[in-house]
Amino acid sequence: MGTAVVAIAGSSGLIGSALTSALRAADHRVLRIVRRAPSSPDELFWNPDTGEFDAGALRGVDAVVNLCGVNVGQKRWSGAFKQSLRDSRIGPTEVLATAVADAGVPVLVNASAVGYYGNTRDQVTDESAPAGLGFLARLCEDWEAATAAAADAGARVVLMRTGLVLAPAGGLLARLKPLFSLGLGARLGNGRQYLPWISLEDEIRAVLFTMWTESMSGPVNLTGPAPVTNAEFTAALGRAVNRPTPMMVPGFALRTVLGEFADEGLLAGQRVIPAALERAGFEFHHHTVGEALAYVTAPKDV
Repeated sequence: MGTAVVAIAGSSGLIGSALTSALRAADHRVLRIVRRAPSSPDELFWNPDTGEFDAGALRGVDAVVNLCGVNVGQKRWSGAFKQSLRDSRIGPTEVLATAVADAGVPVLVNASAVGYYGNTRDQVTDESAPAGLGFLARLCEDWEAATAAAADAGARVVLMRTGLVLAPAGGLLARLKPLFSLGLGARLGNGRQYLPWISLEDEIRAVLFTMWTESMSGPVNLTGPAPVTNAEFTAALGRAVNRPTPMMVPGFALRTVLGEFADEGLLAGQRVIPAALERAGFEFHHHTVGEALAYVTAPKDV
């Protein structure tokens, strides 16, 4: 792949920042799509709330990556917050997909999540599985459907159904590591719910792989090859920080504190496997959750 131009919406988040760095390190040009007045030639203004975006700014762009969306675990779910989760995903995706169509951008890589499948319990789940039940499943289904304008215009659209991203800094581990390091790590509920994980390094490698692999389109699970239960993840993180994890947080306590999000976001699970990636020949750097956690928790050189 020669030098490419990639536009990213949501470039300041955990995945967006790492993706921007990886693209620039490979000598690609990154255009950051921002909601404020641009401060450099590599920034493009948009206002997805009003639909304001100059599709002409995307002419000559090789791929667009859409990572927009308020964090589903940011706060307790209220009716207003659930609406903000939808508003931060569906409308902006429609605006971006229309701009991709109008500008003739050949590739749209769009964020989604394993929440699409609902609670699959211990059933092994690949991209052929239907949408599940519940708010998160409907949210993901509508989020993916919002890319229709780009697909209808002939763009190759990749729907990245991402699991829990394990990163050295930021993300969920930024909250969990201090607790586990103090010996306060605990499994959630009975701990039997499956947790599809992926290291940030493999997440970024997979995003780039789907972006440049012309045979890839439609739903792609961005998860590690070996999903684990919550109890197994808890034990593995405890080993990574060399602390015991004997405790358990009861489901009723989680529901009391977190409400609906506890049932859909923490006590439900998906035993999701990355079938599409593996069929296409993608090779993971971190095959087990132990490998991923050892990598992201290891002391880093300053």
